Amino acid sequence: MGEVFLARPERLRAGYGPADLVAMKVIRNEVARDAEYLRRFAREAAVAASVNSPYVARLTDSDVTEELPWLTTEFVVGPTLAQAVGRHGSLPMRALARLGEGMARALVAVHAADATHRDLKPANVLLAADGPRLIDFGVARTRTATTLTSTGRIVGTPAYMSPEHIAGGRHVVAASDVFCLGSVLAYAATGRDLFGSGPVGAVLYRVAEAEPPLHDLPAPLVPLVTASLAKDPAARPTADDLVEWFAALRVAYGEEGDGSRAGWPAPVARDIEDEHRDVTALCATGSPLLPLPLPHPATAREPYAGHPLGAGTLAPHQFPTMGSAPPASAAPPAPRP
Repeated sequence: MGEVFLARPERLRAGYGPADLVAMKVIRNEVARDAEYLRRFAREAAVAASVNSPYVARLTDSDVTEELPWLTTEFVVGPTLAQAVGRHGSLPMRALARLGEGMARALVAVHAADATHRDLKPANVLLAADGPRLIDFGVARTRTATTLTSTGRIVGTPAYMSPEHIAGGRHVVAASDVFCLGSVLAYAATGRDLFGSGPVGAVLYRVAEAEPPLHDLPAPLVPLVTASLAKDPAARPTADDLVEWFAALRVAYGEEGDGSRAGWPAPVARDIEDEHRDVTALCATGSPLLPLPLPHPATAREPYAGHPLGAGTLAPHQFPTMGSAPPASAAPPAPRP
């Protein structure tokens, strides 16, 4: 639905660093006149604005009335969980406890805002130096919202859906996010998608009907994940329950359950440090806009030389800017039939 880019607020001309940057999501040109996508994008901005948690990437600005609507969130330095596990393998128990507590706290905040995330998956979890962050509210909705898909399509990621999500969007509840978190934790602990891969129909059947294989899950996680993956939503723990369980696990594995340390393994910590260094260098040189997530290292990919609001609008070595309106230097979007 949208493309995400690294950008800086318009007010910053020099002397800025990674903490000043934002992740800018712009709706794709080909769906900019699709009423359903526009409503979903507006809802994404509204839900993100309503959630307040140190474990959720904070919305910083948005304009859903522009011809190409956009929103920005704080830029979080660090790999996605999918990237970290793909590069370095499954996480050790100490990091799993940290991840579980942080994501449970994120869900507490989402549910307190009367919303459900509906797309909790490894690619939507960032591992920052001070803990995990939940990102991307692109398919989130409030409990009172109506379902926006009128075509019967299932919106989400099959291997990380809940059984009730598969049954239809109106059945999704807060406990559905807990189910998804159970699948994410199993992935982080084993390096595999719990419900496998292959044809979408087969994956959806396994999510809805099959008992997940938990034989290679670390023993301390088995009761937590098993309870979270109960087929009956009413039988699952709440996000608050998971916070307590994971906080106790963190203490058991030598950490204080107060969010003070991330507890990532050394290779992941080095990835975070490398990305911070590379993004700092990009800020110093005023390099062009980059698509997110960043490659590893951040300078490995050729910088994106265009701009989502109009092709060819950026001079070399010039960071694009964003403010309450698109950059003045941006050309208007190409005419659409």
